[in-house]
Amino acid sequence: MEALEKGSVRVCDPTWTQIGWIGTGVMGSAMCGHLLAAGYAVTVFNRTRAKARPLLESGARWADSPAQAAASSHVVVTMVGFPDDVREVYFGSNGIFTGVQEGAILVDMTTTEPRLAQSIEEEARRRGAYALDAPVSGGDVGARQATLSIMVGGDAAAFRAVRPLLEILGKNIVHQGPAGSGQNAKMANQIVIAGTMIGVCESLLYAVRAGLDPEKVLQSIGSGAAACWALANLVPRMMRRDFEPGFYVEHFIKDMGIALKEAQRMNLSLPGLALVHQLYVAVQAQGHGRKGTQALLLALESLAGAPNGPKAG
Repeated sequence: MEALEKGSVRVCDPTWTQIGWIGTGVMGSAMCGHLLAAGYAVTVFNRTRAKARPLLESGARWADSPAQAAASSHVVVTMVGFPDDVREVYFGSNGIFTGVQEGAILVDMTTTEPRLAQSIEEEARRRGAYALDAPVSGGDVGARQATLSIMVGGDAAAFRAVRPLLEILGKNIVHQGPAGSGQNAKMANQIVIAGTMIGVCESLLYAVRAGLDPEKVLQSIGSGAAACWALANLVPRMMRRDFEPGFYVEHFIKDMGIALKEAQRMNLSLPGLALVHQLYVAVQAQGHGRKGTQALLLALESLAGAPNGPKAG
């Protein structure tokens, strides 16, 4: 691999940039697929190789470890699940930092802890590399349609270098500031979503209890002041009783827990977020942790004594 020169960050281009991609789950697989379709050479690693098969069939190369993926890549992108997964992928015995090349750019698109993002950036700098935290919002729909909102923290020059890659994955890309800033922006995003989700679910329950047709209600409120992404994308799934994941309940619980922990550290009270967090914990306790976030409806139905819930007519 042609190494990048320290202090000189080339703008990514498919004619020369080799990418390592780690994490091929619900969103990661679609995102990586866009880079392959754009002509980039990609080496992938996932704990379960079978989940990477569609990417391998599309031309990606396989790596046996994060270290191996990093050793052959100018840019390494990670999209995994939990903070512990991020730590293992970067700092483990076969992690990225055992194989990263000088001048490489590491882009963690996982939603994780701001201080972990800062630790990754510090270690990357010690090794002559760069690190960005770049969590995303938009769920499986945004990943498939390449319309994600991407919030980036870290070195400005490294951000400019990988921006062409990010523009393949999303439509709203904002550099928020130094390392950890992307993750803090994502926490603000998740706080909004938490409040929105309880409102959306309670609105559906109210409409059904009042004897209204949920589809007609959605037709009215979906284009008014209440219009939002959850109404447009998740309510139709709820009405079909489709609770399969675009974004896992257990991952959302993780995100809200990070936000609450950071808020406590900042001596900030967020009672609304705390309430929604507990309701989602109830969803997980009912066995729905691997369902989509729209499964909040199931817990609220139980509280409301509405086991059949709203259905499409």
